[in-house]
Amino acid sequence: MRRRFLGLIAAGVSTTMALTLSACGEDASAGGGDVTLKLIVTEYGDRSGTSSKRYWDQLIGEFQFKHPNIAVDVDIYDRGEVDRKVAALVKDGRAPDMAQISTYADYAADDQLYSADELLSIPAQADFVSAVAEAGEADRRQYGMPFVASTRVFFYNKDLLAQAGIESPPKTWEELRADAIALKQSGVKSPYGLALGPEEPQAETLNWMLSGGGGYTDEIGAYTIDAPENIRAFEWLRDEMVGKGLTNPTPGEADRRDVYDAFVRGDVAMVNGHPTLMQLAREGGIDFGMAPLPGKDGESEATTGVADWMTAFKKNGHREEIGEFLDFAYSTKNVLKFAAQYDLLPVTNSAFDAMRADKTHKDVWEFLDQLRTAQLYPVDKVSWGPTVRSLRENIGGTVERNGDPGSVLSQLQREAETTENAGS
Repeated sequence: MRRRFLGLIAAGVSTTMALTLSACGEDASAGGGDVTLKLIVTEYGDRSGTSSKRYWDQLIGEFQFKHPNIAVDVDIYDRGEVDRKVAALVKDGRAPDMAQISTYADYAADDQLYSADELLSIPAQADFVSAVAEAGEADRRQYGMPFVASTRVFFYNKDLLAQAGIESPPKTWEELRADAIALKQSGVKSPYGLALGPEEPQAETLNWMLSGGGGYTDEIGAYTIDAPENIRAFEWLRDEMVGKGLTNPTPGEADRRDVYDAFVRGDVAMVNGHPTLMQLAREGGIDFGMAPLPGKDGESEATTGVADWMTAFKKNGHREEIGEFLDFAYSTKNVLKFAAQYDLLPVTNSAFDAMRADKTHKDVWEFLDQLRTAQLYPVDKVSWGPTVRSLRENIGGTVERNGDPGSVLSQLQREAETTENAGS
């Protein structure tokens, strides 16, 4: 199950082994055509039976049946490798026509990408869920086309809460603290699983910022990392949760997969999670519930959203052919099929509505309902990559016994602003 977890989106797990599947020989993308498009995508599966290769082979085969003059050659890479592979190809002057990756801002700033309005039909471009599509805009033009998304909700172990006399999940921080105390007294090892380790702390960080009324940026996109609301959120975590032994002992060393595994073992009773945790919990025999994230004074009005982006490079000049392929790939049927296959969320309104109306997808409705108000990372900024790297190294220290959230968040703010101004 850990291997399956590592393969999914959720949010950016790095592994050392790259899975490269060239579109040749038996692949559906092999064959003729007046133009051959090079496509690089991310692997979401963990083995041949669940590999994204099956999806892309079928989609490309159907596309080429309707467009025999356009061949598509696809390579599939592990999530920990795909961004580096694309960056190396671009640097070497061999940019692919399309790449489905986690960022786009650097390429857009260097004028290497087609914008969505240069590629997609008007109905296709208008179909994107606006909250996600807006995160793909730089200088008011959309260069990152959302491909798939996920959100975060509050997971809780029903049996453990019942044993502690808790009748419903917490809606506020104070209720979370009180429930954690009751759970600790009933014998739960770590009532709340706090993942601020180096793998992907930016998601847990944003969850807590949003639940306290803050965030990484304000309404006009300016960094607000050291906003008073954010500082107070991490001071509260330090003093009321970590300092009182109500979380896992060393949150700054705990990755998301660590707290997920602990939740499945029954060592953790409550955790912020994404759709992958549903399957893990079921297979571990956990009777779980899901709810909105607890907030400072009530349920959080927003949650963290994460998306991967389809980008289209100008290097080979295949604008018309890329547009034909992407219009096909973003059809309702294809978007819905991919999202459903990996317990993820569709990024188009038509597929969103279809999933929300179909009870066979009821398991992800809690996540789906969060998508249109979710807050995504400021991936439109060229400074975001360096900012995340610094955050991964330092955010865990804010909740240590002598941690200083104000100092850490202020330093991140200064670094982010300096990098952003240098790239302007």
